[in-house]
Amino acid sequence: MSQDPVITDGDKYKGILENERVRVLEYYNTLGQKTSMHHHSAFVLYALTPFKRKLSLGDGRTVMREFKAGEVLWSPAQSHIGENVGTTETHVLIVELKNSESSEEREEKWVAEEPEQQLATDWQKALCARFAQ
Repeated sequence: MSQDPVITDGDKYKGILENERVRVLEYYNTLGQKTSMHHHSAFVLYALTPFKRKLSLGDGRTVMREFKAGEVLWSPAQSHIGENVGTTETHVLIVELKNSESSEEREEKWVAEEPEQQLATDWQKALCARFAQ
């Protein structure tokens, strides 16, 4: 069974760009929606809207994440089920890195602590404006 989010949750994930270095995905879901188990290689997430999600990781751990629009997160590879548990829709851009450490080497090393995040710069604000609905 595939763990590619574009296949497991094609109603929520849309491929925007793919080359030998990265794959860029746009993700959108509404209140209460939940994904199937899927996998991401190491990635950068950019929040286009504020949201709150519950992630059920492949090793059984559960992590809550909350973002403001414009916040950025880097994460090592991981498999998870995501659920929108907030009061807003989720809309993000995800840049998956290719040719980094293998998925097996990085799988589930994601630590359940607050991510380092940075404030939006002008170009990030432009991205947010471009993809905001």
